[in-house]
Amino acid sequence: MRASESGAGDLTVETVAELGEFGLVERITDALATTPAVIVGAGDDAAEVKAVGSVVVSTDLLVDQGHFRRDWSTAHEVGRKAAASNLSDLNAMGARPTALTLCLALPGDLPVSWVDEMVRGFVEECRSVGAAVVGGDVAASDVLTIAVTALGHADQTICRDGAESGQQVAVAGALGLSGAGFAALSRGFRSPRAAVQAHRVPEPPYGAGMAAARAGATAMIDVSDGLMGDLGHIARASEVQIDLNTGLIPLEPAVVTVAEALGRHPLSFVLSGGEDYAIVATFPAHAELPEGFTRIGTVVAVPAGDRPRVMVDGEPWDETPGYEHFR
Repeated sequence: MRASESGAGDLTVETVAELGEFGLVERITDALATTPAVIVGAGDDAAEVKAVGSVVVSTDLLVDQGHFRRDWSTAHEVGRKAAASNLSDLNAMGARPTALTLCLALPGDLPVSWVDEMVRGFVEECRSVGAAVVGGDVAASDVLTIAVTALGHADQTICRDGAESGQQVAVAGALGLSGAGFAALSRGFRSPRAAVQAHRVPEPPYGAGMAAARAGATAMIDVSDGLMGDLGHIARASEVQIDLNTGLIPLEPAVVTVAEALGRHPLSFVLSGGEDYAIVATFPAHAELPEGFTRIGTVVAVPAGDRPRVMVDGEPWDETPGYEHFR
């Protein structure tokens, strides 16, 4: 055992190396819940989950010090964020989540209690949308890494390549809060709480993707790397331009507070901040937007000699469009 000190005296903290792989797997498996969609859950070589038609699949990685920091977030918050970021991808396709797998690469000296709390948060977030955790894997690693695969089904998936000139662009969910929270935390602040908490635990507008699909959405994506960057994916896939109207984009009070404190424009967080996990979609020009969606722009044809991209109030955006690995 490894000893640590606290105000209550000496405490022993069990690590994952001391518990061992099989003990850790059993411990995590015991913490998982099931749903009626699960035929065979965790414990076999593979799980079996009921499927309706096709299966929508998404996978993602979260790396310590890159996607989260243990000195900023509790293990429970990290677990919720790991689940939410993957569930958001299904939301962006108009899919209903059914099951997820969780893989952990862990340093041997990591306390087992941290893993317990992380798994508890992960399961809690999955349960909030009616999805089950059906298995995964663990391995030793110098860098704590979380890999998640999410499964779901959709009556009709909405991809990125359906936007057409004249259509409206709309968003569901808050924009800029996570980026503002990251900026505040990076400077040692723990407020405003709305921004800091949005970075620690995102709150995707679950169900908005399915509502958008029912309302006739033509293209859709979640805002994980920044509104400009992610809308850029839709523009390129659909071979159109998207013109954002800043007068229509809602500004969260906490975003304004952080921007004023740091001498930045609030729109820099809204347009370039990532990990909001809002849903942005295009709809026919005269379609009634689903509840929770706000119009923020228009799809336009690509002018001769120009290229598919996102404009802001009719002009190019000179700042970084969003987060990109390796840049």
